[in-house]
Amino acid sequence: MRIGYKASAEQFAPAELAGYAVLAEELGLDSVTISDHFQPWRLEGGHAPSSIAWLSWVAARTERVMLGTSVMTPTYRYNPAVVAQTFATLGCLAPGRIMLGVGTGEALNEVAVGSVPESGWPEFKERFARLRESVRLMRALWTQESVTFEGDYYRTEDARIFDRPETPVPVYVAAGGPTVARYAGRSGDGFICTSGKGRELYADSLLPAVAEGLEKSGRDTGSIDRMIEIKLSWDPDAERALENTRFWAPLSLTAEQKHSITSPAEMERAADELPIEQVAQRWIVASTPEDVVSAVKEYTDLGFDHLVFHGPGGDQERFLRTFAEQVVPGLRELTVGSGS
Repeated sequence: MRIGYKASAEQFAPAELAGYAVLAEELGLDSVTISDHFQPWRLEGGHAPSSIAWLSWVAARTERVMLGTSVMTPTYRYNPAVVAQTFATLGCLAPGRIMLGVGTGEALNEVAVGSVPESGWPEFKERFARLRESVRLMRALWTQESVTFEGDYYRTEDARIFDRPETPVPVYVAAGGPTVARYAGRSGDGFICTSGKGRELYADSLLPAVAEGLEKSGRDTGSIDRMIEIKLSWDPDAERALENTRFWAPLSLTAEQKHSITSPAEMERAADELPIEQVAQRWIVASTPEDVVSAVKEYTDLGFDHLVFHGPGGDQERFLRTFAEQVVPGLRELTVGSGS
């Protein structure tokens, strides 16, 4: 089982956030992931650095941790062929340590740069089709000498990536429902989801869909990394642990509420109308190591084997140091279940 750190790109300036990533390695964590936003969740105090530039800087200053996006949308503001080139380069610079986490995207990050159709933010069917096609194209570019590709959305003509790592970059697929989770099992090197949405979603929908995809593709059940981004507001001070969740209130908006929101200001207004009790429901809010381990055990029992922790507080050094010292030892003793 691996334990990782989610770098809060929407909350901290790039250099400060990079320092936390380096600290995470020093403290013994196994991975660091970063989101890929063009705009933050909040207008006031928000940040949105380039994940690619940030990963390059962190890769040069770390030696061991796995690094990657959680997640990038390689379909609208990015051309997937360029994403393939970029991550191949990262794979050459940090061999065996780079992963590419991908998803179907959000209007917040794509509309602002004019990368979507004039008709507006596409529905799920098109976004999912684009994602599947982009993954096929990227993998072709990573494994073939020359690629002429004619898809429904993307095309290349005698395209070649000249600098490629010995092993293609693993692709992790983020899913919030069974359709994409099934695709992750069928085609992904990893599966990503986020915590705090009710046990039934994971036990009865997402993980069975991943297993179904694996079976249909003839792959072994252990051939995919089951990553979950755990929203953990941990602090020895219980009151502080609760209040720290406030910045991330947008996570408590429903998918329907967020679907058409295209600006940080609008997202901030909608989120700040939520009571703190509703905001905190998406998080494990805990002030003792035992409470954290008990809550996380529910996920490892289901079969999640890569736990990436996202702490919401403004003092990330405090979070990382107390988490590594007081909580991680107990987490390392957990065993991964079969999903029953």
